[in-house]
Amino acid sequence: MSIVSSGQIDAITGDGRKQNIVVYGLTFLLWPAILSSCIFATSFGIQTEHAATYFNITYLCLALTLFTLERALPHEREWLKNDGQMPADLAHTLLSKGFVQVLVVVGVTIGIAEAAASKGGGLWPTHWPMMLQVIFGLLIAETGMYAAHRIAHEWAPLWRFHAVHHSAPRLWFFNTGRFHVVDTVTSILLSQPLLFLAGAPSDVFIWVTSITAFIGMLTHCNIEMRFGPLNYVFNTPAVHRWHHSRNPAEGNSNYGENLMLYDVLLKTFYCPKRRPPTNIGIDGPMPTKFLGQVAQPFRRNQMAAPLDHTNADGE
Repeated sequence: MSIVSSGQIDAITGDGRKQNIVVYGLTFLLWPAILSSCIFATSFGIQTEHAATYFNITYLCLALTLFTLERALPHEREWLKNDGQMPADLAHTLLSKGFVQVLVVVGVTIGIAEAAASKGGGLWPTHWPMMLQVIFGLLIAETGMYAAHRIAHEWAPLWRFHAVHHSAPRLWFFNTGRFHVVDTVTSILLSQPLLFLAGAPSDVFIWVTSITAFIGMLTHCNIEMRFGPLNYVFNTPAVHRWHHSRNPAEGNSNYGENLMLYDVLLKTFYCPKRRPPTNIGIDGPMPTKFLGQVAQPFRRNQMAAPLDHTNADGE
């Protein structure tokens, strides 16, 4: 930190820019404040039985908030430049995230969750406070999402599809949903059935899906924020930027979707005290257009999974 001649106290950002101490303090509050606001809106939507409507409104408000903050307080100024892939990013989001939302709405409407709960012998702890049920649900779903994500990096056939997401040359809120639909379906098949088999009620299913969507967009945002010990609990932008490194020793880490529990336990957590790389993406071929990206995994010249499956600490 430094004191300038005007008497204002400044802080130094990761890329060397000076920052007013008030703004610096704000960077510690932004992530928890934004996520808490989304959770509050989701709670209200569930209580009023308009979960889907409130989720869509909240998700849109979150996108607008992040869009504004990315320009007012960017983490990486280079990532503000247009990469020419917005149409492809939008198409992936509509296809992949749209599929997920339809699955949730249909599942809740026809009562899949309640049917699974009734056949599960009442094993789900319905007597717990809802907050504890949601945390339990997140832990169960995270088991499948962590496994799906790690396999997608370490098994060549699935990396072909996951490479679409990692081919993004910058991180910002808009390419949160840049996933090949096969990649999305794989993650769903390995995570959501676990909740059904555990007998989770529909409200827990909605909570887990909503929180995953909110954290996902926050994780990819290009905003200067600080997280401290939260990095060891949640999948924050600081943690996820390392995951998008071109270097397999750095990128093959931080597989958690919402929580970092399994990364910490299985030693795939990586978040050194230095600035993550700006030049992200993959070294293999990837078209810039949507249809080309959808077709690329089926082509012979698609890059295989990274050979180095260790993290940067050699573990």
